[in-house]
Amino acid sequence: MARPLRITYPGAFYHVTSRGNERGAIFKNERDREKFLEYLESATDRYSALIHAFCMMGNHYHLLLETPKGNLPQIMRHINGAYTAYFNAKWSRSGHLFQGRYKAILVEMDEYAKELSRYIHLKPVRAKMVKSPETYPWSSYIHYTGREKAPQWLHRDFILGYFGNKTTSAQQRYEQFVLSLVDQAYD
Repeated sequence: MARPLRITYPGAFYHVTSRGNERGAIFKNERDREKFLEYLESATDRYSALIHAFCMMGNHYHLLLETPKGNLPQIMRHINGAYTAYFNAKWSRSGHLFQGRYKAILVEMDEYAKELSRYIHLKPVRAKMVKSPETYPWSSYIHYTGREKAPQWLHRDFILGYFGNKTTSAQQRYEQFVLSLVDQAYD
């Protein structure tokens, strides 16, 4: 049975996830995570991907990704393929790193964007890895709140625009928006 075609078009937004094969770890140390971030950056350079939010968990990741050129398969082949080649070479392994195809849910970028970014940024809290998202260094949350300088390839303006025109006040409002669900996420 053929797998269904993905809906791709210029300007599409996706919630992308990919899980480790047999739920295995896809990041073994800090350098692995840094390397994955390098592949996100190179996807923005080579394929014009716009990454609005990310979170790297132990055995999977989440992206809020926009495709101005409608080229999601090429972007994901680059990210997952290049990272798998790196990971396999580094850890002297072979074969699939990721379990099946990545999942890409087409989303309409309206008010839902806020909710999806909050969902992505609260993943480490829901997994009980941390009690608050600002203590988790492997998501874009620390860049959204200004705790760390955002990399140039991370596009925060779209989502922060829902919270105000001035960066500092938008960051504060976004932080309040996310933290309003921390207690529920941790329960």
